Amino acid sequence: MGSVYFGFWGKVPDKKEITSIKQAVASGIYDMNGDLIGKYFIYDRELTSFHQLPKHLVDALVATEDARFFEHNGVDTKSLFRVLIKSILLQDDSAGGGSTITMQLAKNLFGREELGIFSMPVNKYKEAIVAGRLEDIYSKEEIIELYLNTVTFSDNTYGIESAAKKFFNKEVSQLNLEESATLIGTLKANNGYNPRLYKENSLRRRNTVISQMVKYGYLSKETADTTTVKDIELSYRSFQYDEGTAPYFRERVRQEALKLLKDIKKPDGSSYDMYKDGLKIYTTLDLEMQEIAEASMQKHMSSIQNQYEKAYGKYAPWAQNKKIFKSYVKRIPKYQLLKKNGLSEKAIMDSLSQKHLIDVFNGTTDTILEISPLDSLEYQLKQLNTGFVAIDPSDGAIRSYIGGVNFKHFKYDHISQSKRQVGSTFKPFVYTTALENGVAPCSYFSIEAVTYEEDDNWRPENATTNDEDDEHTFYSLKYALSNSVNTIAVKVLKHVGVDNVIKQAKKMGIEEDLPQVSSIALGTAGISIKDMAGSYASFVNESKPVTPYFIVRIEDKNGNVIMENDKNTVKNDKAFTDKTRQVMIEFLKTTVDKGTAKRLRYAYHLNNDIAGKTGTTQDNKDAWFIGITPKLVTVTWVGNDEHQIGFNSTRIGQGANAALPMFGNFYSQLSKNNKFNNITNATFEEPSEEVMTALECEDRHQETFVERVFGNPNTIKVSSGKDEDKEEKTKKEKKGFFSFLKKKKNK
Repeated sequence: MGSVYFGFWGKVPDKKEITSIKQAVASGIYDMNGDLIGKYFIYDRELTSFHQLPKHLVDALVATEDARFFEHNGVDTKSLFRVLIKSILLQDDSAGGGSTITMQLAKNLFGREELGIFSMPVNKYKEAIVAGRLEDIYSKEEIIELYLNTVTFSDNTYGIESAAKKFFNKEVSQLNLEESATLIGTLKANNGYNPRLYKENSLRRRNTVISQMVKYGYLSKETADTTTVKDIELSYRSFQYDEGTAPYFRERVRQEALKLLKDIKKPDGSSYDMYKDGLKIYTTLDLEMQEIAEASMQKHMSSIQNQYEKAYGKYAPWAQNKKIFKSYVKRIPKYQLLKKNGLSEKAIMDSLSQKHLIDVFNGTTDTILEISPLDSLEYQLKQLNTGFVAIDPSDGAIRSYIGGVNFKHFKYDHISQSKRQVGSTFKPFVYTTALENGVAPCSYFSIEAVTYEEDDNWRPENATTNDEDDEHTFYSLKYALSNSVNTIAVKVLKHVGVDNVIKQAKKMGIEEDLPQVSSIALGTAGISIKDMAGSYASFVNESKPVTPYFIVRIEDKNGNVIMENDKNTVKNDKAFTDKTRQVMIEFLKTTVDKGTAKRLRYAYHLNNDIAGKTGTTQDNKDAWFIGITPKLVTVTWVGNDEHQIGFNSTRIGQGANAALPMFGNFYSQLSKNNKFNNITNATFEEPSEEVMTALECEDRHQETFVERVFGNPNTIKVSSGKDEDKEEKTKKEKKGFFSFLKKKKNK
């Protein structure tokens, strides 16, 4: 034994080392209300103090693990010698017992060494020495605190605070008797008594712990009898980086926090380690709203994925006999490796057709299937994806953030990384520009399609038209925008100039370089979800766009603020006048009340103040909906990550069907939750009398013969290219008519 004491079998920690114990502590990420969203860690550990531990938790620990804990000085000599004799003489490595709570703490802190047949006796004796030193330095309460902060619970969870939050979604101080007994029970065998995996085993072990508490006088038999009949009710929350709530958001915060911490030093000049230093990162997210958003997303994506696959049927572009599929096969790493090794095409395809157990996302759930790599590729190619963000328009604080349909299988974040064509959700930028450049709200534009020779004979068409409309039908700006009329959007852009539209979009917060082409009126430019949200916020934020943000502040483990967001997230200058803002909100309210987004009213029965805009891109590749309410702006996008594959019809792929329902589900659930009444019951500002007067006009106007000849001051005619012939014809008609009047007068 002296050889152990003097370090022959390895160094024994001295009192100085024991006094300066440092433990890696997980950093936590918190929502706007201080609720834990997730963690960043090497070991999933959060520290707690003794005074936060419920008495029944400490009692359960002592009664089960070390009944004489408060009597010995770190070593239970009788039990220790029994174990040593068994392990040496009987070679029984599983003899167990003998280790006090203090000795177990020594093992937790400093680990064990592999020493062959001497491992058990040597390690036990080393732990006894360290236990004695721990008892000299720390009080019994401090040892309990250290032990419960270092011991490993089920699912690789370190420390009682992390275990309480993972298995019961509450802080350790809030644990009841049966919950405490359940967690203490898992210490005997982390896996075998894991309440998530083996509930019956865990239940029996919990009741054993309660019996031990009765045996040593910590609990009355009556209380024990009442407790042991209760079931184990878990409220499990995984804090693994690719599981649990808001995984895309947590990853985005992680990336940003790492950047911020590079420029922040500890008082001693060293750098902070987000995985070890127990930092607290406070964010703008609303956890309850996020959970509602994720449930709404999952419900909708399951439905639209089913519609999507059913509509294609056996003609799906991702099918293995299709050209698109074959082009992606050559991108599979295994294909490239086999090709590099000289295998023939047939041999490669045979290899890729071999079935294995593969973890896939099948459109609704994460599951393991026995399929081939080719089958797995097909699952990937047919999967629709999504992006969803909801922000407070007054300052850009992100309240909900969904970067994709499933983080485990699709790490690509459609909010922070993706720029997709925005379709008709760009049209409000065009109409805002028109209003800012003097076009009256009751101006009329013809719905007639025009061929633009200067744009390579481009001829934009409308998705749908009214049967009674013809080349002489004119729509008001409000009616044209709310019904997303393509031909008029382009004419409005032509009238005010593409450069002015781009300048206006920049004022409203669009950071991307926009192409100087007429087709941007129909949303051919790629813009991020984040930018669209910040720009649309200007319609309810005094005409000022915002920059969406998510980190509020970072504190060290002692609660000292080491970083606070002092960025100006609201643009100082107004992007447009108050009058334009009020007019545009009326336009976008009409979109919801009577236009392309009216499904919100009749299908989801939403009577809230809501404005919005749907968007669908060419070939139905992208579906959008942007919902505007006085205190929340929400952007939803749905599409396939593979740009060659879109929806097979506008009926399914239009924004009103493929994106809007996600918002409908989301806002419907918010409206049922009293917590969000301040959001869902908020009303838009009342437009001024001037604005209401300016909007008093019919939606549609059928041009008369006289108006065709003499013109109408309220109509704006934009023609180009081949339609110049028609414009010239109108001029001749007008000239001829005036000549006729002149001749008549001369007579």
